[in-house]
Amino acid sequence: MAIPSHLDALLEELEAGEKLWSATPLRRRRELLEQVHASVATAANEWVAAAARIKGLPAKSPLLGEEWMSGPYPVLIATTALAESLHALEQGRSPLDAKHIHEARGGRIAVDVLPYELANALLLNGFHAEVWLRPGIDQETAIRTAGLAQLAPTETAGIGLVLGAGNITSIAPLDVLYELFAHNRMVILKLNPITDPMLPVLEKALRPLIDLGVVRIVLGGAEVGGYLAHHEKVSHVHMTGSAATHDAIVFGTGEEGARRKASNDPVLAKPISSELGGVSPVIVVPGEWSDADLRYQAEHVVTQRLHNNGYNCIAAQVLIVPADWDQKDAFLAEVRSVLVDAPSRDAYYPGSGDRIASALDTLGGAIRIGDRVLATGLEADSPALTTEYFAPVLAVTELPGNAAEYVDAAVEFANEHLVGTLGANVIIHPHTRRELGERFDQAVEDLRYGTVAINAWTGVGYLTSRATWGAFPGHTLNDVQSGIGVVHNALLLAETERTVVTGPFRPVPRSVLRGELAISPKPPWFVTNRTAATTGRRLTAFAANRSWAKLPGIFASALRG
Repeated sequence: MAIPSHLDALLEELEAGEKLWSATPLRRRRELLEQVHASVATAANEWVAAAARIKGLPAKSPLLGEEWMSGPYPVLIATTALAESLHALEQGRSPLDAKHIHEARGGRIAVDVLPYELANALLLNGFHAEVWLRPGIDQETAIRTAGLAQLAPTETAGIGLVLGAGNITSIAPLDVLYELFAHNRMVILKLNPITDPMLPVLEKALRPLIDLGVVRIVLGGAEVGGYLAHHEKVSHVHMTGSAATHDAIVFGTGEEGARRKASNDPVLAKPISSELGGVSPVIVVPGEWSDADLRYQAEHVVTQRLHNNGYNCIAAQVLIVPADWDQKDAFLAEVRSVLVDAPSRDAYYPGSGDRIASALDTLGGAIRIGDRVLATGLEADSPALTTEYFAPVLAVTELPGNAAEYVDAAVEFANEHLVGTLGANVIIHPHTRRELGERFDQAVEDLRYGTVAINAWTGVGYLTSRATWGAFPGHTLNDVQSGIGVVHNALLLAETERTVVTGPFRPVPRSVLRGELAISPKPPWFVTNRTAATTGRRLTAFAANRSWAKLPGIFASALRG
């Protein structure tokens, strides 16, 4: 296939744009973010409609809520948060205020990122997120270094290539914003061919940056991506996708690529950052749960697998349950029931059927539930532990021991036997958490994942613009796991390690009746939420224009879900 000749011309335009960006003051950069915010809001309806066509979602499907909340909504809240960080820098302040900092375990400090303001506290009541910095980073250093490349705005870093994701439509524009504002790199974005229909929408959404000459968007397959990745005018590559695609770019393909990977001899002569997914666990801690708790948490687990039909880098794949829990069978029965009842959808992502067939062929105890797979009784060498299926496949494994012994064993199992470190989920009854105390806190610290979610889905971390999103630090090019580096991070924090998210164990009103200080209803991202589309659309409208008069409508829709 011939490489389109216009690519070189686009890179030359970005070189000219780099000079303009270097001369663009912080105030103007903030204004550009505000303009992008407005253009995303204008394009929101078209954005969701295009995503729905790609994914085969009917116009009245509640599942359209996923496209609102993983499409324009996170881009709107990211532009707002980044603009606030730049405004602080304009005024000679750090984006990081000391009031958001507290001590964390292991000689770390943590930065509270949710709730960050009154709107967060109302709309996600009971949810909390904090970013842990690496051990040894003190408060003064954290405050002084927050801002990353915007601390030296005239020092640009060339052109970055962003290889866009094919699943979640906000990933590519969020990655573009991070390249530009965290690293001062101009961006050429190549869309994944699955999302080619998003081109006119993203051109409208990012129009202020395109007009300035600092962003360009192109279409094409692997040949175009490879040409740009190795182009001399491109100084950095960022990708979202699979480890196999990463290795093909970094080391090449075939036997020669395998040899280069084994000897850590990359053919790519420039840095690359990445978000690559993996096999994400859900650790269920034993406790005394009510029948309603069992059903709700089964819906929670199935949502973590079936959101976007399982085509998520952060989709839960291995459900770890306590073998000695007297409610284990009842819980797994509820999980099977939710898998049966959850809305069906098109298998739009290429290769999904083959991956489902592979799971049925190779996983012991695997059964088909409609267009989904549930596998139980995993062996230690099961491919479910090392193969990211990127399809609606949920596998279950059991570990013995009382609550304390089980938690330790589950953490070790997740760390040592599952491929990838993007995110881990833990479900635990508040009473059990209080009983375990320090033992549980240590377990959270021991989990080597970029996002750890307790009684919440790690996807909440993705939606929290000031949180970091990416693998646990420490991976290398020839053992990349879930990737290298982070994105989102709207406070522009340096030396980050992970994000820890917590949520309510129960929705309102049961949460209040059982003594939990949380008034969140069933979250709108649950695949069983009947009003998710309406709630997602109203949340997006509020993010676009924060009128408090919109809140009653959001709450009314959420409570009906």
